[in-house]
Amino acid sequence: MFTNSATRTTLLAAVVASGMIVASCSSTSSDNGTDGSNGSSNTSATESSSAESSALVDLDSAALDTLVEDTASQFHEIGMVVLIKTPNGDYVNTWGATELGGSEPPTLDTKVRVGSNTKTWTGTAIMQMIQEGKLAIDDPVSKYRPDVPNGDNITIGQLLDMRSGLYNYTQTLELNTALDLDTQKVWSPEELVALGLSNPPYSAPGTEYHYSNTNTVLLGLIAEQLDGKPIAQIFQDRFFGPLGLSGTSFPANTDTSIPAPYSNGYSYSGNVETLGEGKESLPPEKLAAIEAGTVQPRITTNDNPSWTWSAGQGISTANDVATWVQALAGGDLLDEKTQQLRMDSVTETDGPGSSGYGYGIAQMGPLYGHIGEQPGYNTFMGYDPANDVTLVVWGNLAPTADGMSPASVLARELVPYIYAGPPAETAGDIEQQDDTGGN
Repeated sequence: MFTNSATRTTLLAAVVASGMIVASCSSTSSDNGTDGSNGSSNTSATESSSAESSALVDLDSAALDTLVEDTASQFHEIGMVVLIKTPNGDYVNTWGATELGGSEPPTLDTKVRVGSNTKTWTGTAIMQMIQEGKLAIDDPVSKYRPDVPNGDNITIGQLLDMRSGLYNYTQTLELNTALDLDTQKVWSPEELVALGLSNPPYSAPGTEYHYSNTNTVLLGLIAEQLDGKPIAQIFQDRFFGPLGLSGTSFPANTDTSIPAPYSNGYSYSGNVETLGEGKESLPPEKLAAIEAGTVQPRITTNDNPSWTWSAGQGISTANDVATWVQALAGGDLLDEKTQQLRMDSVTETDGPGSSGYGYGIAQMGPLYGHIGEQPGYNTFMGYDPANDVTLVVWGNLAPTADGMSPASVLARELVPYIYAGPPAETAGDIEQQDDTGGN
């Protein structure tokens, strides 16, 4: 579920980040985390290219195939897609099927719900509006939303980097109960904001990181206010059209369909039964029934996603996600000054070695991107601009029965097969960060 995936993903982002520490230490990074296209001489460019290539290994397709097979089978996935792009070659694995009991494999153009990767769309729209002078990073939220408690002391930047302290509405019992009782309920963004603001804040603004979907829904409403158009049109005009993301969309709140070709989504978990720290895994008796094959997952494909709105309602494909995350982290969506502002905003979420989070973008080791989850779907996207590495993974059964995010876990396991460095040491670093958090 999106509620606990917010916790799981921040945690797993940190897990992936820790697994990439060895890799990132051996790579050559540009000063600002962009692609380094700075007009340097041919000699220095050649040296840089050589150094960056040495941070990577040749992709071993047979070993990668085995890893994907083992991980997908372990988690009872129905289908998974892996896309890796590096200067040393590409790897694609379209494993399993798009529906339980089916035989049609997914493709790089199969559409899935991408959950909180949508946050990077909302965050980038706001960053573009900052670039255009429509608002400022230090503007108080109260300037646009007078209803936000303590809004005079919460900035736009703190909404973007999850340091506003505002309560995450997806952690409320009210929302999770409603989602269990009526998967077709249509939620308005104002209802979602009201749920979040009706609860006390986690902390004073700017004092600590706390992942909250309330932040991003507020940003979506502010974006609509400033651009004078619906959020779906903002995304289409600013991103989907210019980047040629023909398989990407932001559906209307009443639209529960996914355009063809698509994958069904599946989940064993309810919302309330896995709500709360330590309850991510299903009860032992249910886990045993799943292993015995006497319990089948629920189809989530047409659950109404409006309860996530600008924080998680998007639909996309592996190919489009790869194009998007390259543009996001590579600096193609903002001018140099604004991209620098964004990349400089990324700070550790939970101390040294943890994942980083900034203005609508996450950092996991040398990869910048995000992780997203909706019931039945989990997607990881990351791009390393220093080494020109793209990694996209999705799975269509999420969360796993034991409360994990399958795409995030597989992304973590793929790290030693992409970056140079002792795989055992890298894996050990990952395991030390077993369950830490950001969808």
